[in-house]
Amino acid sequence: MSLSQTLAPRALSLLDTLVGFDTTSRLSNLALIEWVEAYLDDHGVAHRRVPNADGTKSNLIATVGPSIPGGVVLSGHTDVVPVDGQAWSSDPFKVTLREGRLYGRGTCDMKGFLALALAAVPDLVAADPKKPVHLALSYDEEIGCLGAPDMIRVIANELPLPALVVVGEPTNMEAVRGHKGISTFRVTVTGHEAHSSQTQLGASAVMAAVKLMAYLSDLADQLEREADPASPFTPKHATLTIGVVNGGTAGNILARECAFLFDLRCQGGLDPDQILAGFYARVAETDAALKARFAHAGVTIERRSNTPPLNPEEGGVAEAFARRLAGDNGPARVVAFAAEAGQFQGAGFSTVICGPGSIDQAHQPDEFVEVSQMERGAAFMARLVDWARSGE
Repeated sequence: MSLSQTLAPRALSLLDTLVGFDTTSRLSNLALIEWVEAYLDDHGVAHRRVPNADGTKSNLIATVGPSIPGGVVLSGHTDVVPVDGQAWSSDPFKVTLREGRLYGRGTCDMKGFLALALAAVPDLVAADPKKPVHLALSYDEEIGCLGAPDMIRVIANELPLPALVVVGEPTNMEAVRGHKGISTFRVTVTGHEAHSSQTQLGASAVMAAVKLMAYLSDLADQLEREADPASPFTPKHATLTIGVVNGGTAGNILARECAFLFDLRCQGGLDPDQILAGFYARVAETDAALKARFAHAGVTIERRSNTPPLNPEEGGVAEAFARRLAGDNGPARVVAFAAEAGQFQGAGFSTVICGPGSIDQAHQPDEFVEVSQMERGAAFMARLVDWARSGE
C-alpha cells in the first residue's frame, strides 16, 4: 500500500474531528488549537501559540524536522463562516459522507487541508526529514485575515527562513498564483429618535444610511462597467458588496442607529482608498449635516481589515513546487477570493495557493469536499514527505 493510500483515510478521520469543533469566527478557536497541540505532542512535534491580544483565540506554529532554513510552510485557517439561517441537510458540525462527498462546515474551506497536513505528521516524523515542514494555523481569516499577520511576523523573524509557503485554500488541488485583496468596512450612522410623523424633530439613521448604501451600489455598478477586458480574474472588475445591514427599532420611530458592513475586493495595482475617495467625501458630508442638527448624531467609518492581493510571481519557487507535488501542468490561474497568501508575499515569501475542494462549495449550506479531492491532497502530502526525506 502506498503512502498516499495510508495517509488518505487518516486525513478523513482527522477531518471529522476538526469539523466537530465549532470555530465560527465569532467564537474562540482554542478548543481546536488545544486538540491539535495534544496531537502534535503525541508525535513529538514542537509547537508554539501566537495568541490574540486578549488570549481568546490563537494561531499555532509547529515544525517537523530540523531547525534549518529552506523549509516549506503549510498555512491554513481554523475559523469557519456561520451556518445561521442556512438550510443544511445534515448536522453541519459532523462530517456526513454521501455519494463521494464529505459534507460539513469547513470540509472545503478549509479544514480539509488542515486534516491532510496533520495526517502527514506521523509520516514526516518517521521520514527523519532533511528539510523542515512548518504548519501554520491561523484564526479570523474569514473576517479579514486578522490573525495571520502576527503569525507571519514570528515565522519571518524567529524561524530559520522557509523557502516557500503553500496556502491550502480550496483550488481543486491546482496551483493558483494570484488572488484579489480585500478591504472590509463598518459604517455606523447615528440619528435622533422621534415619532415618524414628526420628521422635523428627529433624524433617521436608516434614511441616511440608505443614501450612503445607494452611493456604494452605484459605485459597484461603475466598477463593473470599467472592468479591464484583459484582467485574468472572474469577475474581471473590482467588486463591492454590502453584506450586513442592521438598524431601527420600530416602523414608526425615526431610527437612532443604522450600521452596515461592506467589502471591496481589488486586484493588484488598484488602490482601495482611491476607489472609495468619493464615498469618504459623501460620509463626511452626511456626518456634518447630521451634526448640524444634533450634536450627538453623525457617521463613523471603521476599516476592519485590509488584506493585500497575491500578485503573480513569474517563475515563482512556490508555484513550481506546488505544481510538481500536485502533478499540475495546467495554465496559470488566479482567484477572486482573498487569503493570507498576499500577507505572506508581503513579508517576502514566495507563496502559492493549493488545496482540496472548490471555492464554489465554500460558505454554502451543505458545504462539501469530494473524497477524490482528499485523495489528491493525500498524494500531494505523500510527495511532500518524500521531498522532506530527500532534502533536495
